Amino acid sequence: MSQKRDSAGSNTRAREGEESGVRLQKVLSQAGVASRRAAEEMINEGRVEVDGAPVTTLGTRVDPSSSVIHVDGTRIVVDQEATHLLLNKPAGILSTMSDEQDRPCIGDYLPKRSGKLFHIGRLDFNTEGLLLISNDGELANRLMHPSYRVPKTYLAELQGPIPKDLGRTVKDGIQLEDGLARVDSFKMIDRNDSGTRTMVQVVLHEGRKRIVRRLFREAGYPVQRLVRTGIGSVRLTNERPGAIRPLDNKELGSLYRAVGM
Repeated sequence: MSQKRDSAGSNTRAREGEESGVRLQKVLSQAGVASRRAAEEMINEGRVEVDGAPVTTLGTRVDPSSSVIHVDGTRIVVDQEATHLLLNKPAGILSTMSDEQDRPCIGDYLPKRSGKLFHIGRLDFNTEGLLLISNDGELANRLMHPSYRVPKTYLAELQGPIPKDLGRTVKDGIQLEDGLARVDSFKMIDRNDSGTRTMVQVVLHEGRKRIVRRLFREAGYPVQRLVRTGIGSVRLTNERPGAIRPLDNKELGSLYRAVGM
């Protein structure tokens, strides 16, 4: 009798284990990937991977808090606790979550949330533009690590007319006190009629402190205004200074792909 009860209890626990988790098509639908019916078609077509293995069986259950899911090779974030934000940082704001001297900082712009948030990289006090904020520490660490070579795009307003060979100079590299610094690309965007201000776009993959300002100052053309407009393929669009918004699935997928996650 005891053996029968133990066997029945074991079978019940096994069925409960089989029913744990959430159906994959429901998870994809809730993540905004597609409708549940379209998600089922994706699974049938072999376009969905869970933890590195393709899944073609409808009804497969996953744990949204821990499963790593890719659709067509792009990672989909399905953890409801995940937070990934874009802030258009204004000038005159510290890149810290709080400040002991009560100076304005990026934490003032964030909604109150449980758990720790990381700002991914820094912008100096007077630099404006795109700052990513996340509670995914591994993503934050990889995006900041120079070995992943994630490009950052800036608009820089330079003082004075610039020579035609400035682009070549900063692409070849300029020696700073902490080593050679160079940009990956350089493009002149605009200049004022008097030639006293020139707007250029530069892309570089390193993140040394104040690297863009120091590079152009050493070249002889100090930066008057600096705005970061992109990290990887994530771009500022029409967000006003101080505006904050969540990243969409396409933006998130591009960031995870850039750092091999």
